[in-house]
Amino acid sequence: QEQLVESGGGLVQSGGSLRLSCVASVRAFSRFDFFWYRQGPGRERELVASVRSGGMTNYADFVKGRFTISRDNAKNTVYLHMNSLKPEDTAVYYCNAQYKVSIEGSLNYWGQGTQVTVSS
Repeated sequence: QEQLVESGGGLVQSGGSLRLSCVASVRAFSRFDFFWYRQGPGRERELVASVRSGGMTNYADFVKGRFTISRDNAKNTVYLHMNSLKPEDTAVYYCNAQYKVSIEGSLNYWGQGTQVTVSS
């Protein structure tokens, strides 16, 4: 069964660092684009970072310079390295995988999320 499993969340003080992992049990991992989203209490889900199948990355302005997304195709794993964490980064972080199979449709999978809490 296709699934994404996030891990690495936890409690950290302001200014600290954390590394999130997303292990994707999917066929043809290297052909997927991956995205990290987050959703704080009472907030809308927002895009944090992305890494395409070709390696191109992109970041939301509010994490640029602090977060780094990467992938290891041999391990079927995507990472989100988070540095200089702020209380505003507190949220549930979700891993998302997308692959356009054809003009008829695409594959879109979500993980269950991992909680990140940043204290002052």
